[in-house]
Amino acid sequence: MYKVIFACVHNAGRSQMAAAFFNHLADPQKAEAISAGTEPGLRVHPEVLTVMQEVGIDLSGARPQRLTEALAREAQLLITMGCGDQCPYVEGLRRDDWPLPDPKGRPLDEVRAVRDDIRSRVSALLNTEGLGKA
Repeated sequence: MYKVIFACVHNAGRSQMAAAFFNHLADPQKAEAISAGTEPGLRVHPEVLTVMQEVGIDLSGARPQRLTEALAREAQLLITMGCGDQCPYVEGLRRDDWPLPDPKGRPLDEVRAVRDDIRSRVSALLNTEGLGKA
């Protein structure tokens, strides 16, 4: 099973959207994603819940979690979300960074733009790695 970790600082926006799209679009027999943060927030940002609901993905049950060594050990790829120096680094794990703006407190049109950018990036990743649904 190919496992991807999408990580940001608070695990309350970008990384939650990315993992949700990945799990929605990936072949569940081949791959899965989790999201985590270095300083997890208390909940997913309300504006993120709203824009994901608009595309049929319910994140109301999602909870931010800490990126631990145990989580990282099971993964093949870590994708950080443009969090600069606060982005996590895990020794020996392939890493990529997607420089995306934090959706927290942004107008819904801006959050939708971030959501759509994330969906495009996730689709491209799945195509590149051959992990999409048949």
